Amino acid sequence: MLAVIRAKDFDEGLEIANCTQYGLTGSVYTKNRGKIEKAKRIFHCGNLYINRKCTAALVGVHPFGGFNMSGTDSKAGGRDYLLLFTQAKAISECI
Repeated sequence: MLAVIRAKDFDEGLEIANCTQYGLTGSVYTKNRGKIEKAKRIFHCGNLYINRKCTAALVGVHPFGGFNMSGTDSKAGGRDYLLLFTQAKAISECI
């Protein structure tokens, strides 16, 4: 299934994407380097694909994970993934 929302321009498209409750993947197709750099800076998604299909990330090769309702902000296969299986503890002692 594919959902499509019409945007008046690139900036509104990014705004629409960033205002959803999801943030797993995003994809931008353009030859305009300025738009690519802007998408890299402000497109809030776990995996951003530029001028390529937005599926088929490989664990161990291309870490995968999203934000908001689309994940835990960590990447399966990424350096921070192991931390999901740990529990942090801070200890303070006055001597």
